[in-house]
Amino acid sequence: MRSRDKAAVSALRATLAALDNAEAVPVAEAATRGLALEQSPVGVGATEAARRELSECAVADIVRAEAAERLEAASQLTAPAHADRVARLRAEAAVLLRFLDGHPSA
Repeated sequence: MRSRDKAAVSALRATLAALDNAEAVPVAEAATRGLALEQSPVGVGATEAARRELSECAVADIVRAEAAERLEAASQLTAPAHADRVARLRAEAAVLLRFLDGHPSA
């Protein structure tokens, strides 16, 4: 990353965000309603929810899906004007696929 590989940085940031979203716990409908001030949670972490634990297989599936998404987008761009974008999408997918070596698909 020290060489400022923009494709790798972009792919890894997006994939980390996808993993973070996958760990999120759905908010209950009751939690979205406003409470009276005296019923509001108080204190550090009072409104925090435990994150979902992802298995190694689930993480690999998310990384694989992110790579597939980039390859699909690259295949959709056929105009010569998009050659740079296609190369970047393929480079991002290659970065992600390197992390999957040794992780067979489910």
